[in-house]
Amino acid sequence: MNQSAPLSFDRFAVNFSRDDIIFCEFEPGDSFYLIQTGKVKITKIFGDIEKTLDILHPGEFFGEMALLENAPRSASAFAVEDCRVLEFNKDNFLMLLKGNPQIGLKLLRLFTKRIYDQKRRFKILTLPDLDARVADVFVMLSEWQPQTDDDNSQRAFETSVDDIAHWAGISVPECKEVINRFVDQRRIDISNDSIIVRNINELIRFVNSKRKGL
Repeated sequence: MNQSAPLSFDRFAVNFSRDDIIFCEFEPGDSFYLIQTGKVKITKIFGDIEKTLDILHPGEFFGEMALLENAPRSASAFAVEDCRVLEFNKDNFLMLLKGNPQIGLKLLRLFTKRIYDQKRRFKILTLPDLDARVADVFVMLSEWQPQTDDDNSQRAFETSVDDIAHWAGISVPECKEVINRFVDQRRIDISNDSIIVRNINELIRFVNSKRKGL
């Protein structure tokens, strides 16, 4: 999807300054947003702790869950820096679908994937065991990889410890401790440009055993 929107959509543009609250978790919502410039942070409260779920960039959208599910906001959104976004509600989203079906179809496909991705990430954060969270991040990344016909259970991921920590909802030092523990247990190997899981099926079994205990 193009990062820039057609000129006819300029009337839907809204500007936010750095650290502005775009919307808060639990409040009613009937709009979603497409980022034109700047970055947006998505956070969610778990117990007494606010966790960052994502940092979104130009070309990405957010806030669609309230529109699709007719429910309160499931997370909060903040401007990381000065932002310009396009705000769509049910009425002008229908205008978008009618006026530009190609963009509308692309958004609907992205909605479907975003709904799955968000629910999958929330599932990771429900695990109280930090080792299980990190393991489930690798399981999630494996699910996102193209499927192959071979039975090779080894997986290589070109990702960083910072990214793993972000998806697991833990600090980088905590994540490094878990990663080092997995290396000692010979569950994973670290190379210069990737993290290699020796047996993804073993991690799947480990995560499932932790979920059964909840």
